[in-house]
Amino acid sequence: MSQPKIKRRVGKYEVGRTIGEGTFAKVKFARNSETGEHVALKILDKEKVLKHKMAEQIRREIATMKLIKHPNVVQLYEVMGSKTKIYIVLEFVTGGELFDKIVNHGRMSENEARRYFQQLINAVDYCHSRGVYHRDLKPENLLLDTYGNLKVSDFGLSALSQQVRDDGLLHTTCGTPNYVAPEVLNDRGYDGATADLWSCGVILFVLVAGYLPFDDPNLMNLYKKISVADFTCPPWLSFGARKLISRILDPNPVTRITIAEISCDEWFKIDYKPPVFIEKAETSLDDVEAVFKDCENHHVTEKKEQQPTSMNAFKLISMSKGLNLENLFEDQGFKRETRFTSKSSANEIINKIEQAAKPLGFDVQKKNYKMRLANVKAGRKGNLNVSTEIFQVAPSLHMVEVRKAKGDTLEFHKFYKNLSTCLEDVVWKTEDDIQTQETK
Repeated sequence: MSQPKIKRRVGKYEVGRTIGEGTFAKVKFARNSETGEHVALKILDKEKVLKHKMAEQIRREIATMKLIKHPNVVQLYEVMGSKTKIYIVLEFVTGGELFDKIVNHGRMSENEARRYFQQLINAVDYCHSRGVYHRDLKPENLLLDTYGNLKVSDFGLSALSQQVRDDGLLHTTCGTPNYVAPEVLNDRGYDGATADLWSCGVILFVLVAGYLPFDDPNLMNLYKKISVADFTCPPWLSFGARKLISRILDPNPVTRITIAEISCDEWFKIDYKPPVFIEKAETSLDDVEAVFKDCENHHVTEKKEQQPTSMNAFKLISMSKGLNLENLFEDQGFKRETRFTSKSSANEIINKIEQAAKPLGFDVQKKNYKMRLANVKAGRKGNLNVSTEIFQVAPSLHMVEVRKAKGDTLEFHKFYKNLSTCLEDVVWKTEDDIQTQETK
């Protein structure tokens, strides 16, 4: 028999196992209890966010993803907040990271790499058209769905067009060193679109080569290689792939190929399928601000619900009268325990037992779907104590065990008869009912 389970619920979402963890956030598998849909629940601690002055970045990530609805971008469904937490409800993508696919299987064929690259360019082009620049594109931030389609994720370092300074450039140095554009490193400002495109070029190289174009254990040497685009394409690449990669990994952002030019490239156009999706209506960002305000009106309910112990088929069979060996040692007079089944919820059963036991003179103690009923009046063999426990047999079926823990067996029998009368509306089938049917 398994141990009682604690079910955690945030609003309408049932929270499950952890599927990812970072410095400021934990991502858990969750299920929408209303629709049954599986989601990824990103949970952030407000105190940590404020302590490390990450509030603006988190706001930016949420705001960015609310603006984007594209088949190749992880979708943000909902944003919620409590007094201590921020909850971001995201699309649950089941295929893992593109990075893992490269690590496990090595370089890809040009046809397979082209398909992923086309989807990446589709997503990046859409984001740029909405004034959103990712700034940390790499295989670890590219997920795959059940059908093998690419999904861009993690906009934690993204920038909105509103952050562009008067010179028309972004100025924050960020990203992962091996994938970052040379103009981002020189600290003179950069265009978010061309910087993202450089990262796409590095990703394409990794897909077809199986290794990084720029790599060095010494960070300064790495930056020098990136600044002059010091890389060599492997000999197995086709001329078309080499030409496109060289045009993307141009260290001069002014002469670097654009997405419009990529879409006209002969190698890129092979088997190209444009994305099919419906444009998102005007998006409100009011809830983004609301989650950072300590306002009770915007707080989502957090609950921890202990579930009844699950019972497997073998344990259930062993409890039946014919196969339970304990019956060989029982008095053949009055039983010291009995059981009944119910289709009512566990909490409803507990409330009904409590309501029935108190008028009969019993104090009630409850813990984890177990109850102890103690008669305040002493009987022939002291105070009668009765223990009950609820087991979950199936999602909509519970079995309740009622047994004498202390006192006289005859008094227990009388108690149970009185109790069963009060529980007629929750009892589905009792052992006595079964026996009565068998004798007829």
